[in-house]
Order: sequence, then structure tokens, then C-alpha cells
Amino acid sequence: MVINFDNNTNYCAIFCSIDFAKEYLLKQRPNKRNATLQDIAEKLNLSVSSVSRALKDNPRISGFTKEKVRRAAEELGYVSIDTLGLKKGSASKLIGVIVPKIGYHLYATAISGIEQIAEQFGMRIVVCQSNESSEREKDLVNELINIGVKGVIVSLASETKTFGHFEKLKRNGVPLVFFNRECNEVLTHKVTIDNRLAAYNAVQHLISIGCERIAYLGGPEILQINRDRAQGYKEALKEAGLRQDASLLRFSTFDRESAMSAARDLLYQSEYPDGILAFSDQMAISVMLAAKERGISIPEQLSIIGFNNEPVGELLEPSLTSIDQPAFAMGQESAKLLLQPSTEFKLNYEKKVLNSFIVIRNSTNKNKKN
Repeated sequence: MVINFDNNTNYCAIFCSIDFAKEYLLKQRPNKRNATLQDIAEKLNLSVSSVSRALKDNPRISGFTKEKVRRAAEELGYVSIDTLGLKKGSASKLIGVIVPKIGYHLYATAISGIEQIAEQFGMRIVVCQSNESSEREKDLVNELINIGVKGVIVSLASETKTFGHFEKLKRNGVPLVFFNRECNEVLTHKVTIDNRLAAYNAVQHLISIGCERIAYLGGPEILQINRDRAQGYKEALKEAGLRQDASLLRFSTFDRESAMSAARDLLYQSEYPDGILAFSDQMAISVMLAAKERGISIPEQLSIIGFNNEPVGELLEPSLTSIDQPAFAMGQESAKLLLQPSTEFKLNYEKKVLNSFIVIRNSTNKNKKN
């Protein structure tokens, strides 16, 4: 958890759970000491999340535990945010931000961009992690609605297949902006790159250095961003007259084991690829590890391109060619769209497509043909 409070302005960024945000708002009442969820959890030897669910009457918590938690809350003087009338007060200065994982380089950078614009509008941000879980994402959306945030900026969880929770935001008059990972099913503002074109250009680069058997190691198939990149990959192969081989198309979740398994599937074929476009730099690193394991040299026998241009790419041996995405600008543009006057927000939905480019390093060799 990282909290940045600035006592000299009405701005702060809160990188934390919804419950911590509630407690932060409670603390804005002068000369009042309110019990926190942590206090209740320590008293009952329960987790904070279990206490939170019990107070919200979550069906996964037993009736006995709910009653025990309620009694402890009364004894300790815990006051929920809903009883404080904060929806039209302090909470109206909050923006909710939901990302798959704060630890991903792209999201950490985008959050900084959101933060910069929020500060200019006198707003605070509450940053939440879905941890790639659709159920957690739904819960977070509901809680952000409950605390009365000014708007919500979201990058979709990889498990999300239905989008009713985002329609609920719109029905409640809460402005919504998708960035990076978005979906065609929900009409709202979006900020992204042209993922189809970025993948197309990456494959063209692999073709230009002599690669002929090119694979795509993608992310979860349900993600729109992954489908767009796969489409760009296929279009580049078709235009170059290269055969599309189903054995060269693999998809993975974002955990290391899944990515390594998919990379091995590609590289332990009798005729393995000579070029691979990976969905992310982290997946590209899995390919590099699998190549080392198999004894395949990079870039002499295999050229690799990743996405996101993470700082670690420069430190790898060989250094990793990657598609740079303007993460900071994504965050800025998302916040600008969210914080524009509400009348403008409802009239026209805009999709801002930002530029990306390939950063060529040693995992691809421009002189391979020679």
C-alpha cells in the first residue's frame, strides 16, 4: 500500500483498498476517532476482508460471523461511510481507478498520468486492483458507486466476459472511461493504442529481418486487446504471403506458469518458429527462458518482440525489442475525458487512439538477411 497525502492542497492519491478509502474519508472529520475495519479484525482474529464482507451482509459469510462482527463494530464505535453523508461531500472529490495489477509497469505509469490531471482538478484518486478477477472487478465497481465517486477509470480484468457492472455505473450517472484494455460491448469513452496496427507493424519488422515462420503468443482469448493484436498478426502474414499455421498461435493467462507452458509448446515443436510476437514483455521473457532451456540462440535462430517496453527489457541479454505504449499519456487522456463537464460527457463518446512505436534492440537483428 502506498499513500501520498499532501496537507497543503485538497489533493491526494490513495493507492489502497476501497475500505481504506472509506476510512480515510472518515478521518477527515475533525477531533473524531473512529474504529477501523482493522480494529474489528484484530479484536475478532479475522481478516479485514472478512469483516468488510460481514458488514455488507455478503452471503459467503455465515450468520454467526456476521452477528459477531456487527456486535464488535457497535462496541468499538465503527461508523460506516454510508452513515456520514459523504457521497456529496468528500467522496465527490474521489476518482476510482481499477487496474488488473498495480505492479504492471504500464499501469503504474498510467496511474501517474491520471494522478497528474486529477491534481489539476483538485481531485483525489482511489486505485484498486482487480487481480485479473471479474468478480472482484464487479465488487469494486459496486463499492465505488456506494462511496459516491466522481467517476471511474478502468482497464479490464482478463477474466471479464460480461459487462453489466459497467452499465450499472452509467445508469447511476457515474462517468466511465476505459483505457488500454477495453471492450466493444460498452459505449463510453476509451483511450488506447491501435493494437491491430501495432501487432501488424511488429510482424512486418520480423518479416523484414528474414523471419518466415512467425508465431504469436497471446494473452487470454476473451480480451478485446488480444483479439485485435491477433488480427494484426494474421493480416501481416497474409499480406506477406506467409502461411498461417495454427500450431504457431498460442494463448496464455498472465501467470508465469501458463506463459512458460505456452512458450514451450511453441519452441519444443520439431519445426519451431524463427520469430515470435508476444502479448507482453513478461510473456516475451518466458519465451527467452524457454529458448535458453531448449538451446535456441537469440536472435540467430529466434527473434522476439514484446509489448509495453518495460525498463527490464534493456537489461536482458540479449536486450528485448518491444512495442512502446504511451502509458503516461493514456492516464492523462483518460482523466481528461472523465473530468470534462458532464453535459459534454453524455453527448459524445470518444475513442482516443494514441501512437505506439517499436523500440528495436538485440532480440531482433535488422541485418539477419545479410
